[in-house]
Amino acid sequence: MKNDNNPGASGKVRYRNHSKSCGMAALALGAAIFIAAPGADAQLARKPSYYQQQNSSAGPAAARPAAPASLPMLRSRGDFDALARVYDAGTPMQLAHVLFAVDRRAKPVRTYYIDTPRFQLHVRFVRDTGLAPGAGKREIDRNYLVPDRRFLFGTLSWQQNIGTFTYEFWEGDQLTPALLRQADAQVKASFFAPVKFKTNSTLHERVAKETGIDFVSQEALIREQPYMPMNLGTATGRVRIVDEASGANVLNALLPDDIAVLRQVPISLPPVAGVLTERPSTALSHVNLLAKGWGIPNAYVRDAAAVLREHEGQWVALKVAASGYQLRRLTPEEIAALPPRNVRTAAIGAVPGGSKSARPDLREARLLPLANLRARNSAQCGSKAANLGAVLAARIPQTTVPDGFCIPFAHYDRFMRANDLAGRIVRMQQQPGFASDPQVRQKALAQLRDEIVQWPVDAATAAAWRAAWQSQLGGGGVFVRSSSNSEDLPGFSGAGLYSTVPNVKTGDALELAVKKVWASVFNPEAWEARSAAGFGAESVVMGVFVQTAIDSTNAGVMITRDPFDAGHPHITYISAKRGIGIRVVEGKRVAEQVMYSSWSKAIQVLSRSAEETALQLDKDGGVKEVPVEVGRHVLTDELVVRLANVGAAVKRTFNGVDQDIEWATVGDKIVLLQARPYVERRR
Repeated sequence: MKNDNNPGASGKVRYRNHSKSCGMAALALGAAIFIAAPGADAQLARKPSYYQQQNSSAGPAAARPAAPASLPMLRSRGDFDALARVYDAGTPMQLAHVLFAVDRRAKPVRTYYIDTPRFQLHVRFVRDTGLAPGAGKREIDRNYLVPDRRFLFGTLSWQQNIGTFTYEFWEGDQLTPALLRQADAQVKASFFAPVKFKTNSTLHERVAKETGIDFVSQEALIREQPYMPMNLGTATGRVRIVDEASGANVLNALLPDDIAVLRQVPISLPPVAGVLTERPSTALSHVNLLAKGWGIPNAYVRDAAAVLREHEGQWVALKVAASGYQLRRLTPEEIAALPPRNVRTAAIGAVPGGSKSARPDLREARLLPLANLRARNSAQCGSKAANLGAVLAARIPQTTVPDGFCIPFAHYDRFMRANDLAGRIVRMQQQPGFASDPQVRQKALAQLRDEIVQWPVDAATAAAWRAAWQSQLGGGGVFVRSSSNSEDLPGFSGAGLYSTVPNVKTGDALELAVKKVWASVFNPEAWEARSAAGFGAESVVMGVFVQTAIDSTNAGVMITRDPFDAGHPHITYISAKRGIGIRVVEGKRVAEQVMYSSWSKAIQVLSRSAEETALQLDKDGGVKEVPVEVGRHVLTDELVVRLANVGAAVKRTFNGVDQDIEWATVGDKIVLLQARPYVERRR
């Protein structure tokens, strides 16, 4: 089949709108799908950096006909093709683009469309052609940062997913309305086809709206992408398509050597070899955090079930790259040569024996107030509770940390010993089919969790919890959070495995909530993930952090680096929704997502939240759903910058280790709820 996005015999790039269903379905050919190319900024729907391309694994450039150094006008598609550089040809991320420079001091003003493969950078063009032969860095930088600049440096691109040409500027360009009007007039007067301004920052959006110039946002382009990589990597496994109507049983029956094709983004997932979803999610959804912790490939693929239906049940090799994915069916010889399942599954999460739960200190039985916790207390309370104490002690300006106390590991250990948990686990594992049948395990684990919440807590221990809740926290609503010794370990994140009980408001409910958190050690996803990592429930102890509930205006999670590209340490990624932040990590609906660069000072919008409801605290306990104003942005520019500065301060608190931070806002205060190391593994 001919691909109209590939160079034809003439070397020209063909342009056609490949949005919607035709974009991916046309690629399902025979027994293999091949959609891959060197790295690109797929998440940002923008022209990849020339410097990134120089560091990629791309092969040598193909020979091309001679072209002029520049043209004052592009009168035809042929003119555009002659000067264009094409990144990721033949992939969903293909981008043909031409650099341009507008010389504002020329009389009259002159536009140069640049031979982009030859010069590659605006600065090379203006220096090498004699327009600004001696221009130093400061002089060049002025052309991005000040209104009284000589040049406007931009890029003209063909956006295949929306079938139109766009022009854009670097996200850090301090555009003014006057500069944009001039650029718009110059480009439209010298280009053969309709063209829209593409905004690359919130500043650009504001300027476009002020001038009334038609634009397409980066967010809108991302929505049209047929492919979005979430976690890069390779895997070998059997394709399993999980339809929405299949229910939780099919999802929970997935095996560690399955490549799961998901019609919906679930809240949890047992260990698998790879994940392809039909719906976009965020970098911080539970599913993606699990994928990153396990080091498995994960991507959004439009119409994935339809595209991959012919591979259902077949063994394949999957590669998720920044600009596309490859899926190739294995030969009978390759299947016969596969190692045993226990060896294959060892690669998911960690090598058996390579990750061990942290050794707990069971001597400490006191309830420890948050103000007394430091990182060293992870041996008694788990790293989540201990790290929050360290954040409180850092006294980060303009932030607050809700008060709380830790129920240490010793209470879990004493409770489980009193009820013979070890014997109960042995009997459970001896059930027929437990080791081999995931559904048998699901049922047995559910039964064990139900039993645990029914087991009695001794009266003195329960009274101590209630007394601390009343005296320290005023007897108000609290969140009862997990903090185990099997999280944030080298090679094993444990993120999203255990339970939190929100807005607990009575003493009886507090006792029940603690037992529910303890019982979450036996959540099916936790059991499967630990089994794949090589350590069992007998080595796990659960601490509990009881924390004052807050009725937040907005809430979310941020990462102190670019989660899509580790080469961008100056980026802070922020994900947010209105109300309480439970939904941010569920991944059922896409949260508002932005990225802030401390280098360019630009704020780039990946998605805006369109939810019509939010979660708030219920006066009777738990949470309730309430309507919210549709169309109001969750994140203002001012809040984004403040959050990024807070994230940098938290990172400094933990010796420069990148952090995954849970935050909320109450009034004008930023509230910090959790800080943990950001873990990413890749195969």
